[in-house]
Amino acid sequence: MCGIVGIVGKSEVASRLVEGLRRLEYRGYDSAGLATLVDGAITRRRSEGKLSRLTDLLVSQPLPGVTGIGHTRWATHGAPTTTNAHPHATAHVAVVHNGIIENFRELKDDLVARGHIFESETDSEVVAHLVSDGLEQGLTPQAAVSAALKLMRGAFALAILFAGHDGLLIGARRGSPLAVGFGEGEMYLGSDAMALSSWTRQVLYLEEGDWVVLSHAGATVFDANDREVTRAVRTVALSPAMIEKGNYRHYMQKEIFEQPQVIGDALATYLDPATRRPRLPEGGPDWAAVPRLTIVACGTSSYAALVAKYWFEQIARLPVEVDIASEFRYREAPMPKGGVALFISQSGETADTLAALRYAKDENQFIVALVNVPESSMAREADLVLPILAGPEIGVASTKAFTCQLTVLMCLVLAVARSRGTIDAAEEARLCAALSEVPARALEVLNHDEKIRAIALWLAEARDVLYLGRGAIFPIALEGALKLKEISYIHAEGYAAGELKHGPIALIDEAVPVIVLAPHGPLFEKTVSNMQEVLARGGRVVLLSDTAGIETEGRNAAEIIELPMVDAFVTPVLYAIPVQLLAYHTAVAKGTDVDQPRNLAKSVTVE
Repeated sequence: MCGIVGIVGKSEVASRLVEGLRRLEYRGYDSAGLATLVDGAITRRRSEGKLSRLTDLLVSQPLPGVTGIGHTRWATHGAPTTTNAHPHATAHVAVVHNGIIENFRELKDDLVARGHIFESETDSEVVAHLVSDGLEQGLTPQAAVSAALKLMRGAFALAILFAGHDGLLIGARRGSPLAVGFGEGEMYLGSDAMALSSWTRQVLYLEEGDWVVLSHAGATVFDANDREVTRAVRTVALSPAMIEKGNYRHYMQKEIFEQPQVIGDALATYLDPATRRPRLPEGGPDWAAVPRLTIVACGTSSYAALVAKYWFEQIARLPVEVDIASEFRYREAPMPKGGVALFISQSGETADTLAALRYAKDENQFIVALVNVPESSMAREADLVLPILAGPEIGVASTKAFTCQLTVLMCLVLAVARSRGTIDAAEEARLCAALSEVPARALEVLNHDEKIRAIALWLAEARDVLYLGRGAIFPIALEGALKLKEISYIHAEGYAAGELKHGPIALIDEAVPVIVLAPHGPLFEKTVSNMQEVLARGGRVVLLSDTAGIETEGRNAAEIIELPMVDAFVTPVLYAIPVQLLAYHTAVAKGTDVDQPRNLAKSVTVE
């Protein structure tokens, strides 16, 4: 969602605020703005569109000031216009906001009745007027913010700048994340540590309901009841080099090609090469006694959950229910005594998933969080945290985080299977050996990049594309379709191949490419039988299979992508990579914004 940066500085901050916002571009946005104090007065620069437009504006209209806030907005209430861009301001305060103020209409009506004049269509502007109202009644900045927070309902992160108070910023967090950075005589606010990575590695994460007062002297944190509290200051591992594109054209391309390395990093943590056994953090549940596992996630993470359902049920013989987070808590699902709930999220801040986690917690489930950000809200609220170790993922369309999720889930499945006695030592060693080969096999898949790029050139001409798979590969078909429509804007759908005759076959003609994911194995013959039905109706097939599969059925496909022969257990990870590359190269061929596709945000922090 929106990106927030704030600096209490020793020198002019406008250029650094823009730099921090650039590090948050991956979150998605459609307008941007800054506010600083100039001779004690609030001064703003705002623009529609990309940060380059704001940068151009700052060239013609420089913005001095050593204390300031910045924002990239992803529109919710109100169109992406300059008037609706943040910061929102009155004569007394400027505010940047990530989230939604659910009761903004009633608050706004009351403020308007008392003479406040609003300029924008946003819910965010009400925050500026609420705080200003308190100041006009003689409250201090701290007291005015405290009073305003108690009136607002919703999920939000805020950074607030005060006229006449150079060297003061106040931040607040309810639902949406906010980090505090510590510098040499300077203090920083950011939506996440990535925004602050050029200036500091000493970061404090506000907890739910916290608000913080920043000055040159440091940070004072208060909880939701206005009690001063102490929060841990952590040293984060991020560095600017980790979030640069290097020689790659796009972040997404870089992150696809990082997969052999980051999968290897995950395996080095979760797999013991000496014993060929998985190793998990201490403090897990008694998996042998767990009656059911509930897995909850959104988007790409939900497809990782669907793959894991096959693994848990087939290998560990553990019943699994998979839910989309945005639906889960609203159906008020009964949860079993002694059950485990696993929540998957790249950011660890996904609003729907976090709300579902809290529902499961209220239902007395043991909570496991599979996240890429160990300091995230989900990680802090879970009973067991499994970091996926993918490193910063900037591209909005998830790639390396997805395959790292699958990798850690495989390790978890094997540990659970061992606890439940559903595999013996020999089978465990065999599957661990297959797992250990994945980084090298992933590198082999990437060697097909040029061929996949050539296939993407004609795929880019299609209006509709279908993806087919069976078993644990079916969710990879869903993920391939999602990737294509996310970044190329081509309509695409993934189907279980056996469902073809239950409706989708009506769409098949010579203009509809069909991507068939069919590793050789128990389900191969059934999958290629469905492929033959496509061919019989003039469909153009791109077949993804291994040597054995291609030798048997590859002759009739329009295009073939040959993948390594590996154990069926690990095929979902390897088959995810070529569908990522197909989507990437198709989007490049169409000239779309690969890293920041329209209407999408990296981290969805409001429902």
